[in-house]
Amino acid sequence: MVRAPDRQDDAVVQELREAGLRVTMARQAVLTWLAEHPHSTADTIAEGVREQYGALSLQAIYGVLAACADAGLLRRIEPAGHPARFERRVGDNHHHLVCRRCGRTEDVDCVVGERPCLEPADEHGFAIDEAEVVFWGLCPACLAAGGSAAGTQYHEEEWQ
Repeated sequence: MVRAPDRQDDAVVQELREAGLRVTMARQAVLTWLAEHPHSTADTIAEGVREQYGALSLQAIYGVLAACADAGLLRRIEPAGHPARFERRVGDNHHHLVCRRCGRTEDVDCVVGERPCLEPADEHGFAIDEAEVVFWGLCPACLAAGGSAAGTQYHEEEWQ
């Protein structure tokens, strides 16, 4: 059984209602936990929610994530070669910096100065609604451990 967060987050309840979603303990728990742990995988979210709020199946977590992402309450980030990550920061134009070695993901506000290519020369009839920029490299911890980003392969056991 999932118990409600210690303090009800009225903003989360309001967001769910405004998005036309039913307010459930599972949705409140996931959104409340994810606000403090951006860029988490579904497995990490499930583990964190279970520790703080009680039993919740991985299937239920995936259901909450899908419903909330579809409603625009979450953003799903899918860096190539890495598991999907989720964040609460939506509705703005920000990008991500991803470590090639450990998978650490950080928000990066829109590029200042030169604007990256956000509009294709030919839309091929598509109704484009989003452009994504991902910066790749090594985080400070991985740099300190030695090595370079060239040829670095992601290892799932390191990323959990």
